[in-house]
Amino acid sequence: MKKYFVLLLMISLVFSCKNEKSTESMTTETEEMAYASFGDEIKADAAITAQAMAEKYKTLKAGDTIQAKVSASINEVCSKKGCWMKLDLGNDEEIMVTFKDYGFFMPLNAEGDVIINGKAFVTEKTVEELRHYAEDAGKSKEEIEAITETEKTYAFEADGVLLKQ
Repeated sequence: MKKYFVLLLMISLVFSCKNEKSTESMTTETEEMAYASFGDEIKADAAITAQAMAEKYKTLKAGDTIQAKVSASINEVCSKKGCWMKLDLGNDEEIMVTFKDYGFFMPLNAEGDVIINGKAFVTEKTVEELRHYAEDAGKSKEEIEAITETEKTYAFEADGVLLKQ
């Protein structure tokens, strides 16, 4: 009986010491370029351009979702915690990027080029949501109060991000 108890104890110890996924950034060398990696580990290969993603967004309706890997430039990062970022699609269009399960964040000073992997979709943001994002971005009270209409938004839920260093 004592042997079974010890065996059961050892098995439970092994399974209770699971490997947690780290949300800290790590540096990865990909295609001779250094990237800081956030979220799930992704590779830089096969990413489409921001312009190609803009064309794909034009074919989507609210509620449609596609898997994508996109290379784009950062326009803005949440100034409070790095919990979202906006990427440039060209032609005065942007992608609003959030992070899967709120599982990781970007550095507040992140800038330059990124590769994101995840789900692309079109959504309509409410006035409340738009005001919340404007507040996170550090906009003035007047700018926040000027938001009075909903907005069609190109959205992206990233499960992994590579930030070019």
